[in-house]
Amino acid sequence: MATGRTHRPATRSRGIPEATVARLPLYLRALTALSERSVPTVSSEELAAAAGVNSAKLRKDFSYLGSYGTRGVGYDVEYLVYQISRELGLTQDWPVVIVGIGNLGAALANYGGFASRGFRVAALIDADPAMAGKPVAGIAVQHTDELESIISDNGVSIGVIATPAGAAQQVCERLVAAGVTSILNFAPTVLSVPDGVDVRKVDLSIELQILAFHEQRKAGEEAAQDAAQAGATAPAPARASRVLPDAAATPATAGAATGAATAPVASADVRDNQGPDGDVPAVMPA
Repeated sequence: MATGRTHRPATRSRGIPEATVARLPLYLRALTALSERSVPTVSSEELAAAAGVNSAKLRKDFSYLGSYGTRGVGYDVEYLVYQISRELGLTQDWPVVIVGIGNLGAALANYGGFASRGFRVAALIDADPAMAGKPVAGIAVQHTDELESIISDNGVSIGVIATPAGAAQQVCERLVAAGVTSILNFAPTVLSVPDGVDVRKVDLSIELQILAFHEQRKAGEEAAQDAAQAGATAPAPARASRVLPDAAATPATAGAATGAATAPVASADVRDNQGPDGDVPAVMPA
């Protein structure tokens, strides 16, 4: 996902919020797929699901374009494709230069989706003299010494930076000085640009780190659930049973049953010969 910052106002000249502008390409991609399948109309719910947004937000976004659809019918696919393409400026040709023709730059040069969406790769530029003249995607690579003249000759206003991080800021400054006002930055660094220049940043490593965070969180939640389930299914510890004495048991048997010590019961002869304090005399009277 592309992330970036802009130095322009939060709304465009026609009053379309930036958040809506960011979603228009999603709608256009979904609508283009429908158009290729010759689907004439689409409901807001179907299009919202295809674009990954909710239908209320989609209807609000389309209201900025002056397109409200027809109740019970939906939106005209071809007309919406035209409306969004016009709003995004895709009804004209946009020459683009790619600076930094390493693995990523070469992959971007070979991407066929640019031309079909109105972006023509006007030049491929690299600082390595050994790359000069080599064809990539049918275009000869040119040296960075020619950057300014290439931009001027081709009327380029959009530049793509695919250089290492250390070279990105210098390339950015040269692009801006030559007249480029919009930059798509793939270098893993933050660019400093003057007012009036838009920068969109694409950092694949950041996106992977975000995914790693979510994976780690899901793993932690699963471990917690497993631990909770294991605790719920574990057998309860056995409780010691207590044996109560029979109500009819004698004091002696009750004591034995409960484990309590009981005093011996004195015989009748001993009871009769006890003294006034209960003591038994040492010498019995004759």
